[in-house]
Amino acid sequence: MKPFQILIVEDDQSVRHLIAVTLKVHGYAYTAAARGSEAVMLSTSLKPDLVLLDLGLPDTDGTDVIQSIRSWSNMPIIVISARSDDSDKIAALDAGADDYLTKPFSTEELMARIRVVQRRLSLMQNGSGESDLFKNGDLEIDYKAALVKCAGAEVHLTLTEYKLLKLLSFHVGKVLTYASIIKEIWGGSVETDIVSLRVHMATLRKKIGDVSREEPLIRTHVGIGYSMNRY
Repeated sequence: MKPFQILIVEDDQSVRHLIAVTLKVHGYAYTAAARGSEAVMLSTSLKPDLVLLDLGLPDTDGTDVIQSIRSWSNMPIIVISARSDDSDKIAALDAGADDYLTKPFSTEELMARIRVVQRRLSLMQNGSGESDLFKNGDLEIDYKAALVKCAGAEVHLTLTEYKLLKLLSFHVGKVLTYASIIKEIWGGSVETDIVSLRVHMATLRKKIGDVSREEPLIRTHVGIGYSMNRY
């Protein structure tokens, strides 16, 4: 079985070493790069399972690296950056990043994010798709029948609510920005549809019992978007 291969793209030697040692301790294979151009080259030649990417690279911005990779591959990309502004996070996620981790970060959180990516890839490789039954905790979605159940009880959703839940389930563990969700569901602009999105999402979360959950299925990333947690 091919080992899970990770590409580290980080120009700060101490941070790069910390990530490398953490991955080695947990048994991951990895390759490291310090420049954006090197990252693009290695992603093409190695085709890693996951890219851990800093945005502040010496030769280019990390968002350019994301766009370059996204022009030919959907390989998961987790951004690890000192940039903490919502605008930077949104730009990276809209460019195609799967997740965003802000420096300073804990190695435990990094490993948790990596495990989420592995679970999502495993689901995809096992043929999880529109014809399958999706299960996450007590949530079940029968894509063929457009049927949703929570704790065994059928949940009656509107078409828009179902489309939102289905979209989040297809990208479980990944942060979806407001813009990407609105484009997928309505095809409109953030300015005109973000209020509608929030209203539909609030109603959806009530119907699937998120209001009473200690750990909700749908997570709100304030100022950025939403994601579905994997259980």
